[in-house]
Amino acid sequence: MAIDLQRFLQRFVTESHGHLGELEAQLSAMARDEPLGRDDLDAAFRTAHTIKGSARMLKLGVIAEIAHALEDVLGALREARLAPSPELAATLLECHDAIGDLVAAATTPERLPAHPDPALLARLLEHAAPTAAAAQTHAAPAPEPTPAAAPPPGDARTPPRLDLRPTETVRVGLDKLDGLIRLMGELIATQGRYRQRLLEARALDVELARLLEDHPALAEHVAGRQRFTRALRDLVQEQERLTSELGDCALGLRMLPLATLFEPIARIAREQGRALGKQVDCHASGGEIELDRHIVERLGDALVHLLSNAVDHGIESPEARRGAGKPALGRIEISARKDGAGVAIDIRDDGRGLDRARILERAVRQGLVEPEQAAALEPTQVAELIFRPGFSTSELVTEVSGRGVGMDVVRRTVVEELHGTIAVTDTPGQGTRLTLKVPLSLALMRVLLFEAGSRVFALTAQHVERLIRVALDTTLQVAGQPTLTLDGTCLPLITLSALLGLERETGAPSPPAPLIIVIGTARAKLGLIVDRLVDERDMVIKPLPAHMRALAPVGELVGGFVTTGDETLVSVLQAPALLAAARLEADAPARDATTAPASAHHVLVVDDSLNTREIERDLLESSGYRVTLAEDGLEALDKAQRQRFDAVVSDVEMPGLDGFSLTARLRENSDYRTTPIVIVTSRADEADRRRGIEVGANAYIVKGDFAQSSLVDTLRGLIG
Repeated sequence: MAIDLQRFLQRFVTESHGHLGELEAQLSAMARDEPLGRDDLDAAFRTAHTIKGSARMLKLGVIAEIAHALEDVLGALREARLAPSPELAATLLECHDAIGDLVAAATTPERLPAHPDPALLARLLEHAAPTAAAAQTHAAPAPEPTPAAAPPPGDARTPPRLDLRPTETVRVGLDKLDGLIRLMGELIATQGRYRQRLLEARALDVELARLLEDHPALAEHVAGRQRFTRALRDLVQEQERLTSELGDCALGLRMLPLATLFEPIARIAREQGRALGKQVDCHASGGEIELDRHIVERLGDALVHLLSNAVDHGIESPEARRGAGKPALGRIEISARKDGAGVAIDIRDDGRGLDRARILERAVRQGLVEPEQAAALEPTQVAELIFRPGFSTSELVTEVSGRGVGMDVVRRTVVEELHGTIAVTDTPGQGTRLTLKVPLSLALMRVLLFEAGSRVFALTAQHVERLIRVALDTTLQVAGQPTLTLDGTCLPLITLSALLGLERETGAPSPPAPLIIVIGTARAKLGLIVDRLVDERDMVIKPLPAHMRALAPVGELVGGFVTTGDETLVSVLQAPALLAAARLEADAPARDATTAPASAHHVLVVDDSLNTREIERDLLESSGYRVTLAEDGLEALDKAQRQRFDAVVSDVEMPGLDGFSLTARLRENSDYRTTPIVIVTSRADEADRRRGIEVGANAYIVKGDFAQSSLVDTLRGLIG
């Protein structure tokens, strides 16, 4: 009886992808010139051998042929007849990628080519020269299995027996699975209505208890009502538990490991590097973390574009890297980790970093920034320009870059469609890091409900850092805006109803210690003053209708809506849009105010916290000083060497060059021997104060004790 090989193909594909993932990690280590132990080489050899054997069994000759050549090279490495090197690893990774493509097409064997790429096969055979002769014959077809001999005539035959065994997996169409998830979402929404009915029943019991005081005859009726309410409470709680378990199980069916996305895009990065004449090693970790299939699918194009940018704009040519003292092999790392209620994905490269001067030049040329504004932009603001629609630094338009589309689409996908965040940081000459934060699923998200201006709003949990209550009379007033010192940094506060243009109820008193929702992204934080907290629970967020998405400012501020138990529609606000709106609100008085006279003292403010820098700038500018900002000690030292400042205000804890070291370096410069230097830090130890004096600081202000007039009064005492 002929064996139906087709039913084994899918298992072969699944198992081969698992083997290839392990092999990729070993070859990537070799590409980084890391030593491989005998166990690693044995495992790599077994991987190639297993794929070769399985492919031969399934008559997949082209896969068996290239896997055999790979096996020969790995065998030579294992037996020390061949020395490992990054160049050899590059060839083996190319072979690995070719096998991956062939395996992906194996479910339809008619699509497979007859033989692998002859140039690649020749390079493999060249590396495995001692075994080349054997390799030339490895494509011979395996002998057909000998059929079983028929039993002699007259022998008793055992009647066939049906042997049914339960299978471990069942194929389910994605449309059916998505339908199940939709029903699950509706069930959870219905659960909110049950909870509302329970609250109404409890309120009715309270009213009946009051009536009982005047009508004792109602005692039996009231007792019966209370028993009904308790039974309803128990039923609602049990249904909530079962609904939660059902929701977890249903969502689990649609979860996919990020490895399904990481492995192919890592291969794309290597292939693109080869196409551009660059040597690129792309390593992925955290692929075991699972996300909703819909999020994985939407992330695919975004991650491919980010990796393409890293290869095209970040990783230098081998010659340029050697000239910069780097290895010729460029490295890109993709990693995922759990982050609160979602997942954070980092993409790092060890390339040249952002060319800020070129970004500014192109932004001005493309009309994205006014020329007079360009010089005043901070490094973080320059980095944000790459996400503007139409922006590109490429002079040459190719399929990879220069079209002016891509990064804005990435941001729109992550922020608007996936309710996530994206941020970029870089170190010139050392590399760039992009961080994406997305929820685990869009079908069900943790939501905070609160009231502001007599209306209920919502925020997704991944944007909410904490809830606090603070007496407003204990906060600072910076440029007319209340500001709070939190964890050693300055947090601007704004009343949400005022930001949204809502009116408070007439006669509604302002609480002495209002509730503040601290929201934030990787670059900035903001405290939203709201009226009260309503609830926090898992809810189904539904998208805005198309006509509302195009309606400003609703389309920018609102990312969707949820339905509460009493059928109220609640807008889900987008934290990045609130931060941008608050920034515009804060800048409005500054834009209307007259500029400081040219003779005003010029102060350099240094702090790695964007909020702290801007608050100190607003405070000093409103007092008549001219201010230049720096985000760390190295940038401050560079600016101080380029121009003369009348005073320096610096934090201590900063990457690269801390505030103490910056002060000491400035004192070595004859231009800054007597220049007033003020340290503003959260470090309150006496030893730190003494250290500040020893390196030459004129004043030491602790952020926890920071008052509105402290910095200004200190500077006026030093420079007038």
